[in-house]
Amino acid sequence: MEETIEDPPTSAVLLDHCHFSQVIFSSVEKFYIPGGDVTCHYTFTQHFIPRRKDWIGIFRVGWKTTREYYTFMWVTLPIDLNNKSAKQQEVQFKAYYLPKDDEYYQFCYVDQDGVVRGASIPFQFRPENEEDILVVTTQGEVEEIEQHNKELCKENQELKDNCVSLQKQNSDMQAELQKKQEELETLQSINKKLELKVKEQKDYWETELLQLKEQNQKMSSENEKMGIIVDQLQAQLSTQEKEMEKLVQGDQDKTEQLEQLKKENDHLFLSLTEQRKDQKKLEQTVEQMKQNETTAMKKQQELMDENFDLSKRLSENKIICNALQREKERLEGENDLLKRENSRLLSYMGLDFNSLPYQVPTSDEGGAGQNPGLVYGNPYSGTEQMEITPRQYQLVTTETSTKTFE
Repeated sequence: MEETIEDPPTSAVLLDHCHFSQVIFSSVEKFYIPGGDVTCHYTFTQHFIPRRKDWIGIFRVGWKTTREYYTFMWVTLPIDLNNKSAKQQEVQFKAYYLPKDDEYYQFCYVDQDGVVRGASIPFQFRPENEEDILVVTTQGEVEEIEQHNKELCKENQELKDNCVSLQKQNSDMQAELQKKQEELETLQSINKKLELKVKEQKDYWETELLQLKEQNQKMSSENEKMGIIVDQLQAQLSTQEKEMEKLVQGDQDKTEQLEQLKKENDHLFLSLTEQRKDQKKLEQTVEQMKQNETTAMKKQQELMDENFDLSKRLSENKIICNALQREKERLEGENDLLKRENSRLLSYMGLDFNSLPYQVPTSDEGGAGQNPGLVYGNPYSGTEQMEITPRQYQLVTTETSTKTFE
């Protein structure tokens, strides 16, 4: 079996959610010599059932998810799982696809859902020498790897907790944003639905009306044809009666022919009577269609009135919103003018706004005695009386008079 271009099924399932005991790897060497093919032997446990997309990958020790494989090979499905020999399988990795470094790796059996079902002991890819053999046979490396795996599991759990918290915050923000968008789009959605409904109803009744008109024209044409046929029959009848009188007066032998003509005349009268009945039914059908058309026009008018009311409400809400916005801008403009006026008055008086002995009352305290026309309070209502020279008083009075005149 050769490695295919198709990527194997993987997942973000973490180590603590995997089942490593369902597939057992056997005859795993402590190290493999680089440049040679590697055969991986494995055995299915009693209750494990392999599937078509299962695969065996080579992972560097310390991996977190099945997406971190180095290389992989597809698993060959046994023909009969009940056979004992079918439980023991093997797969061969070509030397070209194997790692070239001396890091620790391990075989992992991954099912088609991306979940690990078995893992081997760690091994290396490196040449054989006595010193390396002594290092591999010690248990220190294995214990260190196991400790490292525990630390990685703990770090992974912390990352999972942080991810859940961020997902919850994102969900709350998305819900709030969705709620506001729904409130904004509700009226527009109703309006569009009503417009669409009115258009569909109008198109439907226009089609019905056109069909009724066509049927009416068709029945009128048929009535005209029936009238022509009746005139022809009456003319024919008159002619036959004259011929019959001539035959009676002329020759007794033609009595049988006269009786036959009478029978034909009776048949024509019956046909004329049936045609008149059909014409009456058609007139009743036309009247019923006219009543249906009147009812449809009334329903269409009601829908148009309802759509007009909704459009009017939407326009009124937009006008109120625009008026509030303009009022806000006007108040902000007045606020800025008053700020500049206070600064100008203080500069004429030779005072600095930050060095004034009084404290401007806030909206929570001292608001009762504040002039409602000044956004930043009355600069002359401080706790201490300020002494103003006649020159300063004259400048302030002149400036105030000039501003009022403007």
